[in-house]
Amino acid sequence: MKKGGIFSFLFILVCVITLVAGCSNGNGTKTDSANGKVKTELIYASAKDINDMNPHLYTGSMPAQGMVYESLVENTKDGIKPLLAESWDVSGDGKTYTFHLRKDVKFHDGEPFNAGAVKQNFDAVQANAAKHSWIKLSTKIKSTNVIDEYTLQLVLSDAYYPTLVELSMTRPYVFLSPKDFVNGGTKDGVQGFHGTGPYILKEHKVDENATFSANENYWGGAPKIKKIISKVLPAGETTFLALQKGEINLVFTDDRGADSIDVQAMTQLADSGDYQIIRSEPMNTNMIAANSSKSDNPVSEAAVREAVWYAIDRETISKDIFNGTETIANRLFSSNVNYADVELKPRNYNLETAKNLLEKAGWKLENGATVRTKDGQELAMKLYYDSNSSSQKTQAEFIQNSLKGIGIQLEIVGEESSSIANRRATGDYDLLFNQTWGLAYDPQSTISAFASDSSYLHTTSGITQADELYKKIDEVMVSTDEQTRKLLYADIMRIVHNEAVFIPITNGRITIVAPRDLDGISFKQTQYELPFEQMKFK
Repeated sequence: MKKGGIFSFLFILVCVITLVAGCSNGNGTKTDSANGKVKTELIYASAKDINDMNPHLYTGSMPAQGMVYESLVENTKDGIKPLLAESWDVSGDGKTYTFHLRKDVKFHDGEPFNAGAVKQNFDAVQANAAKHSWIKLSTKIKSTNVIDEYTLQLVLSDAYYPTLVELSMTRPYVFLSPKDFVNGGTKDGVQGFHGTGPYILKEHKVDENATFSANENYWGGAPKIKKIISKVLPAGETTFLALQKGEINLVFTDDRGADSIDVQAMTQLADSGDYQIIRSEPMNTNMIAANSSKSDNPVSEAAVREAVWYAIDRETISKDIFNGTETIANRLFSSNVNYADVELKPRNYNLETAKNLLEKAGWKLENGATVRTKDGQELAMKLYYDSNSSSQKTQAEFIQNSLKGIGIQLEIVGEESSSIANRRATGDYDLLFNQTWGLAYDPQSTISAFASDSSYLHTTSGITQADELYKKIDEVMVSTDEQTRKLLYADIMRIVHNEAVFIPITNGRITIVAPRDLDGISFKQTQYELPFEQMKFK
């Protein structure tokens, strides 16, 4: 039977079932009203495919990987808690961590989870060290040792205070069945995606959908939601219409920091009475990263970067573009982030200040000209935004118009998130939208990335205090003294703030639009995962 014929048959079949059992509820899930069966299926929209689910690489969807894979420990509001490790001990010098593992865990393929599997996974990650250089822990691991079947020892070259935090991340220090390894490792690909998590990847149709089923043998108890489908849909009107038609029933801020539908569409759905909107606490800072290392472009000048900062009206962006759901950000890290309550020079919206900065830096606006020049060069730059994010596009257009008013020509370019990530890593950009790692991982993860080849090295390497910055980053990560860490973090934050290489826009939240009768919705201490296993229909 042809593909179209199959779809037609399935459509007719669904309609028949609907007529007989009264099953459609307009929420994208199915329930039998005759016998009162509880709904057990969620279908969520994603602007991109789940991609390669290898948990030791970085192309996969983090919400999807969070369902399948788990780490030794979990980051919570109350600090680090046990997950696959029931407990742990840390040596007096801070260099040796001994983990005592759960004994009731199996991988999805039936393989036992034990110290041997943990060692194989850690070793697989470390065998691809260059890929993980952004995470400082990868540079500190000296060895992993199996003490007995359920005890593993992690030995570091130096004390590293964020060790447990970085072990709790969605990737790369999570666990895949050793049977899925290729040539004894994972850097060259894997032959399966069997984790220990609450959901099992059952089917994947590239650029269409992915289906996850509940792990009925999950050590934490079988999830109430038995089936989750990630459906690839363009953000915006297409996703909104799919929600209205019941083709999907859940949307949330994804791992690009983008919402699938805008605030007005969310409000319309909530007003219908069929959906609820739930927002997390502020978790990250949405910002523009400026390439200080691009010596042939005006963006390499601190005065230009600072002028851009002054020329952005964050209040209007917060109120008119985000309808107040995101708050104004005047610094890279909000003051509620650990170590971030630091006194920094305020830069509020002020076009006259922006113009004066450019004038003093030699960028002149000649009579009749609309673009400033210096030594024959135009004050022109490019800003890259995620083409799947309607809010980034709107912000880019707004900022473009504002900069035009002070004599800066800004070309805006929309690209896929993977392309923008590649530009960030290679330095092929002037300005680009990005965001901090988020509340649980900051400031240490974002700050570690300042010196990483794959992250913000090009953003920071052109500033006058680059060497001092990197030295302080190295020092803060190994410091065992709390007061010393506070002072070092304060210095680091002042350096990047004064150089205006990270231009903050708003503090972001995670937003969920869900069926009104979906219960147990909550957030993790990360902007990338949702605890689907805690959800259930009333």
